[in-house]
Amino acid sequence: MDLNDLLPYLIGAPVVVVAAAAVVLGRRRRTDVRAPRAGDEPTGTATRTGTAVDERPPGAPTGAPVATEPAVASDDLLVPDDLLVPDELAPPLLETPEPSTGRLRRLRERLARSGSPLGTRLLGVLSRDHLTEDDWDELEETLLLADVGAGPTDELIEALRTRVRVDGLRDGEQARAVLREQLLALVDPTLDRSLGTEPTTGEDGQRVPAVVLVVGVNGTGKTTTVGKLARVLVADGRSVVLGAADTFRAAAADQLQTWGSRVGVPTVRSDRDGADPAAVAFDAVRTGVSDGVDVVLVDTAGRLQNKAGLMDELGKITRVITRTAPLTEVLLVLDATTGQNGLNQARVFGEVAGVTGIVLTKLDGTAKGGIVVAVQRELGVPVKLVGLGEGPDDLAPFDPEAFVDGLLQS
Repeated sequence: MDLNDLLPYLIGAPVVVVAAAAVVLGRRRRTDVRAPRAGDEPTGTATRTGTAVDERPPGAPTGAPVATEPAVASDDLLVPDDLLVPDELAPPLLETPEPSTGRLRRLRERLARSGSPLGTRLLGVLSRDHLTEDDWDELEETLLLADVGAGPTDELIEALRTRVRVDGLRDGEQARAVLREQLLALVDPTLDRSLGTEPTTGEDGQRVPAVVLVVGVNGTGKTTTVGKLARVLVADGRSVVLGAADTFRAAAADQLQTWGSRVGVPTVRSDRDGADPAAVAFDAVRTGVSDGVDVVLVDTAGRLQNKAGLMDELGKITRVITRTAPLTEVLLVLDATTGQNGLNQARVFGEVAGVTGIVLTKLDGTAKGGIVVAVQRELGVPVKLVGLGEGPDDLAPFDPEAFVDGLLQS
């Protein structure tokens, strides 16, 4: 065979090599797109796991032929988009909040475990055999450091002096009984601490939900308290709608919505940051009316740059809400550990918001329990709820006797 006879073969060889390389690269590329996964098995539903699609007719035996093209390796299969079926999302499991009754018992336990600094120090002084002026000064200092306030401290010291002078204190148990009696009088168990969460009747005779406005400085746990209060109400059998009217703090609405979703409570919010808080509050109340819920909880922004701006904002929210339903409660959230700073905040909000009740957070075993007395004296309104810790159900109705017993328990 001469060179002319071999020439066609020499020209065609590179073409064959290139074609073969293209086939190999094509298979490699398909393998990279749909890599096999461990444990993949053919199923009756098309998914994006790279398995073959089983289209046997209903009821066909396992060994029956598949009425499609022959099965191919899973790493070579590209499932058409029209055969892809999204996985069904399981409905979220709702949490069952702990009943509100009896929650304050845990406060007593925590105060006892921590040594209850306030109660321990007071009892330690009163249990001494003979009380000198230095002892009375120590009692006074302990009360002031616990944020009881100057006025209430003078009252308590004078009452204790009188009891010691008249009856004497023969032992530690008698000292405990006298101190319990006087502290309970300061906390004032006669105040009405019930929450205004009963639906009311509007001017047109229509049933409208109770509306609770929650105010306070950012950083005190205000939004978290709203979420925990929703759990308290759900635990007590109430239906609730949340209004995310704190539109100025980043992620405040997301945080509130997360709290609500855990117990099946809807949240009305704006679709953008910086929206009008009054508009969000109005939509929340209107939603509560149309859905026939028992309570609408409205979270507000906690800015305190100046009193005038705060007054304008809260005043507008109040006016807009009361067009649809009356305000039944205005709760001020305070951090129990902030002392006099917290009292200054209480004064401002008391002047501009018409506060009807106090929520004290972080009241769990610190030496600052006296803030209960001071804030009630300052605003003339009762402490209605206390935060006992970081757990979702660590918000409890305030019980004066349980609180004082917790202080004195050792």
